[in-house]
Amino acid sequence: MIPGDFQVKKPTKSQMWKLGALGVLGLGVLAGTTLVLVFVISAWLGRPVVFGFNEGPDQPIAFPHVRHVTDLGMDCTFCHRNVTQGAAATIPSAGLCLTCHKTVGDGLAEIVKLRDYGESGRPIDWVRVHRVPDHVRFVHEAHIRFFTQARGVEAQAVCSTCHGDVTATDKVRQIRSLKMGDCVDCHRDNGAPTDCTTCHF
Repeated sequence: MIPGDFQVKKPTKSQMWKLGALGVLGLGVLAGTTLVLVFVISAWLGRPVVFGFNEGPDQPIAFPHVRHVTDLGMDCTFCHRNVTQGAAATIPSAGLCLTCHKTVGDGLAEIVKLRDYGESGRPIDWVRVHRVPDHVRFVHEAHIRFFTQARGVEAQAVCSTCHGDVTATDKVRQIRSLKMGDCVDCHRDNGAPTDCTTCHF
């Protein structure tokens, strides 16, 4: 063998740039994949780890629960009327809000938005805050009935079990994981049924 036959050639500047770009791209893909995995795994185990997630989403109209519930003493069931009758709690239409706000709130920016929705007939596109998986059937009426009749708890206090004290924050946000373990633990603690067909039917 002749010395120097197996020496590696020194890469050219062009090759170095390509290798550097490939390395940066690889790091970017790795970082992106890591972020996606952190989000998915944390969402599966509880609430997603995302900057700003705990603040709650911005809504088309900033609704002041503190003003309506704490200051004026309105009950949750006044606006969320279907909560005692059906599966969904329902969000009030602009028409319900305008029963008061046709005359109350002149000059307030959020009331102006509300009146615009009412006059145009467009629905308010509220951003959903609480969600359970599609294969779960959560019936609000059954939960309200159980606690108000069997335990003598006011409907508003029942709502705060899952939704927290919405009057303490500017934005409504999800405070509980609403995963199966959370629901099963609550059912066990309150003597409610825990068989699969209770929620999966």
